[in-house]
Amino acid sequence: DGEVHINELKNGNTEMFWNPTSEVRRQRLKRHIVLFEEQTDFESERLWQHVTSAINKGDQHKATQEKFVLEEEQRNAARERRETGTEWKPLLFRHDATTNEWRYKYEDLRPWDPLNDIAQFEKNGILQTMERHSSTRMSNHKSTCINNQIARHKRPAKDCRRRKTSDQPSNHSQNTESSCSTPESVQELSDDDGKYLGFESLCAQCGKEMNHLKEIHSAVLSLQRAQQDIHR
Repeated sequence: DGEVHINELKNGNTEMFWNPTSEVRRQRLKRHIVLFEEQTDFESERLWQHVTSAINKGDQHKATQEKFVLEEEQRNAARERRETGTEWKPLLFRHDATTNEWRYKYEDLRPWDPLNDIAQFEKNGILQTMERHSSTRMSNHKSTCINNQIARHKRPAKDCRRRKTSDQPSNHSQNTESSCSTPESVQELSDDDGKYLGFESLCAQCGKEMNHLKEIHSAVLSLQRAQQDIHR
């Protein structure tokens, strides 16, 4: 958060290396912290609260004692699991045998998209990103589904009459193989518009992802309401 300078020992010159200007601060993502009362026993802030308090007070001896207590509890728990033959199954981390390191299962390493990404939040230990629009992958998949609906809708009348009694919606694998083109205006159709034109409903994957986005949106709204209550 502060300025960083490079001091050249040979000639005594000082050069600015990093300066967090007001512009840099404005571009930062806002940090949201879960209320202490809502944290579980093993979340870092609650788990290490006594160690943190001692460090802030400058009591190194007390901090070391509190750290030893936590570590001893972990050793005892590991000893009990060995004695009972209980296998430890991490919920949020996996072991990378290649690097012999533990890695977070739900890490998101893609670059932040300031035009589409609204906020990143954690729910039940899983990091999620609230987006303004559906991801490109989902948009492309939805367009492919609509393309297939249009292709079936534009079949010759003779073909439609011939297959009227036996025509079945194509499965998902057939949808993804479609190569027909779609006017740009059609891609902007809502679900209601699609029903009006006689298109079938979108595939199960689209519906599942839409429901997932709704859940994320609901979770973010809950966080925003909680923040508003805190500000008041």
